[in-house]
Amino acid sequence: MMVPSKISSLLQFFTLLYLFTVTFASTEETTALFKWKATFKNQNNSLLASWTPSSDACSDWYGVICINGRVNTLNITNARIIGTLSAFPFSSLPFLEYLNISRNSLFGTIPPEIGYLTNLVYLDLHINHISGSIPPQIGSLAKLQIIRLFDNHLTGPIPETIGYLRSLTKLSLGINSLTGSIPSSLGNLTNLSFLFLHVNHLSGSIPEEIGYLRSLTRLDLRNNFLIGSIPTSLGNLKNLQVLLLNDNNLIEKIPPSICNLTSMTILYLSRNNLKGKILQCLGNITTLQLVMMSHNNLSGELPLSICNLTSLQVLNLGRNNLKGAIPQCFGNMSDHNNLSGTFQSNFSIGRALRSFNLHGNKLEGKIPRSLVNCQRLEVLDLGANLLNDTFPMWLGTLPELQVLSLRSNKLHGPIRTSRFMKNLFPKLRIIDLASNAFTAELPANLFQNFEAMKRVDQTVEDSNNKEGGYYQDSVAVVTKGLELEVDSILSLYVTIDFSNNRFEGRIPSIVGDLIALRQLNLSHNGLQGYIPPSLGNLSSVESLDLSANHLEGEIPKQLTSLTFLEFLNLSHNHLQGCIPTGRQFATFENNSYEGNDGLHGVPVSGGCSRLPETNNMTELEQESDSTFLSELNWKVVLMGYVCGLIIGFSIAYLMVSARNPDWLCRIAEELEYRILMRRQKNQQGCQKHYRR
Repeated sequence: MMVPSKISSLLQFFTLLYLFTVTFASTEETTALFKWKATFKNQNNSLLASWTPSSDACSDWYGVICINGRVNTLNITNARIIGTLSAFPFSSLPFLEYLNISRNSLFGTIPPEIGYLTNLVYLDLHINHISGSIPPQIGSLAKLQIIRLFDNHLTGPIPETIGYLRSLTKLSLGINSLTGSIPSSLGNLTNLSFLFLHVNHLSGSIPEEIGYLRSLTRLDLRNNFLIGSIPTSLGNLKNLQVLLLNDNNLIEKIPPSICNLTSMTILYLSRNNLKGKILQCLGNITTLQLVMMSHNNLSGELPLSICNLTSLQVLNLGRNNLKGAIPQCFGNMSDHNNLSGTFQSNFSIGRALRSFNLHGNKLEGKIPRSLVNCQRLEVLDLGANLLNDTFPMWLGTLPELQVLSLRSNKLHGPIRTSRFMKNLFPKLRIIDLASNAFTAELPANLFQNFEAMKRVDQTVEDSNNKEGGYYQDSVAVVTKGLELEVDSILSLYVTIDFSNNRFEGRIPSIVGDLIALRQLNLSHNGLQGYIPPSLGNLSSVESLDLSANHLEGEIPKQLTSLTFLEFLNLSHNHLQGCIPTGRQFATFENNSYEGNDGLHGVPVSGGCSRLPETNNMTELEQESDSTFLSELNWKVVLMGYVCGLIIGFSIAYLMVSARNPDWLCRIAEELEYRILMRRQKNQQGCQKHYRR
């Protein structure tokens, strides 16, 4: 009976000793973490209000997780911390495995004491203001699997000791200011699947040892100062899905071993000094979705093997020295090459196309109707070519099309829509037809279909992913008188550019319904009539250019409500009357109005006071009118009333039966125009009478 009692006592003793040890250790960790918190610049941080000496760190503190009473995880990402790591208790947290202090405002350096965290598996300090070099002591953290230090202000070389971290699967050091060469010791990291060193100041050549990383799926070395050729050893990386080497100084030919990467989906080699031909074997990588090789010295013809890339979404081979004809199946060729020949592709590989950019080549012929099969197409840019065709209204059936640029071609003729064609271009946000030879009136029915331009989208998604954003659509537009390359075009920019054509007639008032417009350019045409007051509804417009037309009448005062308007050009028309004042109009200079001899007021001339409307008829005319009215017979009035009633019912019947009231709308617009012109003439007569 005594033995079991002694055993029970021993168990109780060791249990109490264990609990005392655990409590003591937790108290030490709590005290150390609380001292670190005391160094923060913002002590009133609400997220860390639970960090008090009197509370239990393991159960009460925000972002702290314990195992067996010891701090195992510290996850305080995006906690609005303003401080440094100099007082962080590295030596007091020997059991820490997970450390995430990303997305805060940490500054200063990474202390060498980080080497005490020998059980650390996950280290994440990304998106802070940490400076200085990466301490070599980081190489002693043998259990580390993930390092994320991207988007800081780190300088100096990548330490060779990182090559000791054999358990590492992800190394992300991009968007810093690291210098020196890529250490060859990285070739020891055979478990590495992600290597991100992009947007730094790294120099030297790409080490052959990178080809030893057989587990690598993503390699991002873009935007550095790397030189030399692409190592042939990269062909050993059979699991590689993404080889981003763009924006460096790489030279020589693309090695044929690249074609061994049969799992690759993205190949980005743009903005280097690569030469030679595009590899015939590239067509073997049928998984490719994005191929970007623009801004190099590539030459020769396009290989027919590209027809095998049935998953291709984007192909950019612009600004090279490519020549020859386009393959018949070819689906996406980008800008500024010397490609010539007639554009007759049948788009057998086009069903996956999202972005189709042939801008700035020498393509001739018509726009192929086979494009109508590209039902996923969002961006179509065929600008700056020699295409000779009429407006491709059939493109309006593409349900996802958001950007259509056909500027600077030889397109011609009127733009007409049938009344049977409805719901055209439902998602279109950019249409650029500038510098062609389109004629006749502006297509009011086409504007009516632009449903996406009738809504102001307040929810703009950020498409820039610091670690994974590889391609972003862009298009060249002329805005505020300048040609710009606009990024994020699918979410940010809404524009209509019909400038430098031969359009005539009036500006349709329906344009005022497109309230999401940021730019409207109808300049250098033959437009007539007055500026519709409905343009005052374009509450988001920043640039409005109606210059070099034949517009007349006054500038509508409704335009003063355009509070975002930064650029206005109404020059070289036949406008007259007073220039409106107030708001944005106070910022425009004389060049916005020059070439309109009838305009006056600031800034063209001095002040402009409007005269009240008066009866400009002479006494004789008034007396004559009075006599005429008194002689009207009541029977004549009745006959006119009856006739008008009959005609009105007849018109209503014809309008309902035809279900096409467009002609009546045109009559109403014509009457509105004549009334406005008569009113302006009366005002001018008043002013002349007043001067006399």
